[in-house]
Amino acid sequence: VQLQASGGGLVQPGGSLRLSCAASGIFSVNGMGWYRQAPGKERELVARITGYGTTAYADSVKGRFTISGDNAESTLYLQMNNLKPEDTAVYYCAHWGRVWGQGTQVTVSS
Repeated sequence: VQLQASGGGLVQPGGSLRLSCAASGIFSVNGMGWYRQAPGKERELVARITGYGTTAYADSVKGRFTISGDNAESTLYLQMNNLKPEDTAVYYCAHWGRVWGQGTQVTVSS
């Protein structure tokens, strides 16, 4: 399994970004998730698709972020709306928490 995250960038507070994670060697996006790590902080789970295909979110992003996936394209997405400065971090995609992508930087600043 290999994962390639993309879509990060600099955005103003209140703005939106869509992250993508292209995967190879998987049959389903179930079990994949997005994590983030801010400077000086531990890596935390942002959102994931469970083994049953349901979704789960960190409380801090509920109502603002949406995780989705395309099994045909083997791609995981994270739509991030109403971004806040505290969302600034390196965002990683992962497969069952064991295989990790390289990370993409998201910076929310005016």
